[in-house]
Amino acid sequence: MPRIVKAGLIQCSSTHAGDTDPKEIRSAMIEKHMGFIEEAGKQGVQVLCLQELFYGPYFCAEQQPRWYDITEKIPEGPTIQLMCETAKRLGMVLVVPIYEVDLPGVYYNSAAVIDADGTFVGLYRKNHIPHCLPGFWEKFYFRPGNLGYPVFETAVGNIGVYICYDRHFPEGARALALNGAEIIFNPSATVAGLSEYLWKLEQPAHAVANAVYVGAINRVGTEKPWGIGEFYGQSYFCDPRGQFIAQASRDKDELLVADLDLDKIQEVRNTWQFFRDRRPETYDELVAL
Repeated sequence: MPRIVKAGLIQCSSTHAGDTDPKEIRSAMIEKHMGFIEEAGKQGVQVLCLQELFYGPYFCAEQQPRWYDITEKIPEGPTIQLMCETAKRLGMVLVVPIYEVDLPGVYYNSAAVIDADGTFVGLYRKNHIPHCLPGFWEKFYFRPGNLGYPVFETAVGNIGVYICYDRHFPEGARALALNGAEIIFNPSATVAGLSEYLWKLEQPAHAVANAVYVGAINRVGTEKPWGIGEFYGQSYFCDPRGQFIAQASRDKDELLVADLDLDKIQEVRNTWQFFRDRRPETYDELVAL
């Protein structure tokens, strides 16, 4: 029997301007996303990924300690507990990116992975933290991840997570694939005029180089009062050949759903023997420089 997995991505605009109380925004964004999650359940989605820092705006456009107020423990915090209950009720694997507090004053840009029985499987912490150009002040908010590139065994298969800026670094995608990932999700927040031309280039390249599926998520809209640019949506799935199999709109809140044939991974690897022909003994300089 073919291993067909129905997968989904949610792209959303912020419900409030960024000068609203962060906790009010968090509550509203969770409520908004719950509607899409319920719709995914009705469509039979088996694995669903939300956008980067899904319960807020992209607050890294400013440097203000008030955003520390929406950090939560993983998995003990209320948002992940709600998502564990929801995953169990809907029988759906969830990838939930939130603002994590580990210790007092130690924060990460993280994503929790929850299995279809509601069990918390583990988390990924964003490894590559940008602090460049006006409006992308992430080092003010996040420490670099310290958990490596874990792969999570779930009811639908092996899942890896990369977050936004991580996608510019091919090494992590390769590590996830070598660790057994079949689907790599990349929840993001990226604006037009900065890296849009790369959006449909880099991640299909990751899919091809590693013969995996990639689910790329980007939010939509322009977030006030910052106006750092238009979050241009266009979330998509691409297959192990780098071909687009589903793509969302540029400017609408949307649930994107696609059927992923996981058997295609082996088919492609039998054709393109990139893993067989690797020469890791020649790559020492890559990590020595």
